[in-house]
Amino acid sequence: MTAPTTETDAAQAYHAFLAALADADEYAAVDVAVRLLDAGVPAERVLLDLVAPAQTEVGERWARNEWSVAQEHAATHISERVVAAVAAHVNPRPTRGRVVVACMDGEWHALPPRLVAEVLRLRGWQVTFLGASVPAAHLVSYLHRHDAHAVALACALPMRLPHAHRMIEACRRSDVPVVVGGRGFGVDGRWARRLGVAWAPDAPAAADLVADERALRRVRPADLPHLADDEYASLVKRRGELIDSALADLRERVPAVNDYTPAQLDSTVSDLGYIVDFLAAALYVDDSSLFTEFVGWLAAILTSRGVPAVAVGRSLGHYHQVLRDFPRAARFLADGEAEVAGLRRDVHR
Repeated sequence: MTAPTTETDAAQAYHAFLAALADADEYAAVDVAVRLLDAGVPAERVLLDLVAPAQTEVGERWARNEWSVAQEHAATHISERVVAAVAAHVNPRPTRGRVVVACMDGEWHALPPRLVAEVLRLRGWQVTFLGASVPAAHLVSYLHRHDAHAVALACALPMRLPHAHRMIEACRRSDVPVVVGGRGFGVDGRWARRLGVAWAPDAPAAADLVADERALRRVRPADLPHLADDEYASLVKRRGELIDSALADLRERVPAVNDYTPAQLDSTVSDLGYIVDFLAAALYVDDSSLFTEFVGWLAAILTSRGVPAVAVGRSLGHYHQVLRDFPRAARFLADGEAEVAGLRRDVHR
């Protein structure tokens, strides 16, 4: 069991809380949070200065291959339990309208939007939290049945941006203003602006936006004239074909792939699919940086797990050759290859 803490400041209690997550000690983690509340620390600060940064560290430990998927899932579950304990401890009563909070369809990172939901609740809103991966049709159906002041949508992965845009537009057709957040829209919200939707960098900013309906509705329309070239739609149609051809190319050029276990093969196919999906999202918003940032992240993840970055470069080279008649896609893939080459040079310095 993790030793209890007597700290009364969320920043000071952080290390005890993170230790409880590392030990998978739910009771100790809840105790850290409740002690802070009992000491007079506002619930919003407990959520944002304790739970949120700890969860960021959990993700980084997984990325560095210091924690397994199981450890990351256990820690996330405990953080969710802590959020529930904080909410139950404070239990505010709504004095304002309804705000619906949800993850994009296909988006399973539910803890960040849950934190947004609780901050909104603490500020007096009646909040309906729909959780992870909400289909657009189901969200719109809910909005038709329940009057909502606003919808807050979360997206952690940029590859979901095309789906996010369809979901945003579906909400707008229901005449409900939308605010979005999450790393999927870029650290500075650049892709939210491209999709013509209000963006908030964190939970307090989202709450401020929701409270200012004029600002929430005062956004420029989506700026997507490049979709007229049909590269995005064509790439999506060829997704399965592209993955199959890339896997066949790897089998031929890297004989060791033929000896992969089923689990290793599944991971390889998933990574090849992610490359296509992130490329498609980059084409959708016409921003090469979306793709190169993903390529750099994927190369770092695979390197931490003993897979050389050159493997990513080979797959990018294959896709580049196959998609040579797609001008924007070919340019983005060339940028991705340059990113991997730069990473390899850094490693050998």
